[in-house]
Amino acid sequence: MKLNDTTIRLLKEEAYRAQKRAYVPYSGFMVGAALLAKNGTVYLGCNIENASFSPTNCAERTAFFKAVSEGVTEFDAIAIVGNKKGAKGGICAPCGVCRQVMAEFCDPDEFQVILAAEDETVIYTLKELLPLGFTKKDLNSD
Repeated sequence: MKLNDTTIRLLKEEAYRAQKRAYVPYSGFMVGAALLAKNGTVYLGCNIENASFSPTNCAERTAFFKAVSEGVTEFDAIAIVGNKKGAKGGICAPCGVCRQVMAEFCDPDEFQVILAAEDETVIYTLKELLPLGFTKKDLNSD
């Protein structure tokens, strides 16, 4: 699916809205994500830190898990924004774990990852960000 400018702008705005909800008392690095499902619903996610760090959850996974917990498993795109509290942000790419979660539910050739900053927007396919992703097809022995 080719995203139009209006959809890209909406997803970026929603990602910034989600970013405001980030719970980041330790790093101060706030990330927001807006995930567009194939049915048109947008799921928001923010990063949620934990004093123990390993239970911390990224914004991207929060959005995916919210959608999946509601029975939605097909997606077209995600917009991601991130920066330190009070600082101007640059492009914030998803971590490897989030890319792997995306690979579980998204067509790597079609799913679009919008990385946005105040003055820059770049769009990648999932395959460009995770060229040799491990997927369910790798578990099939046929």
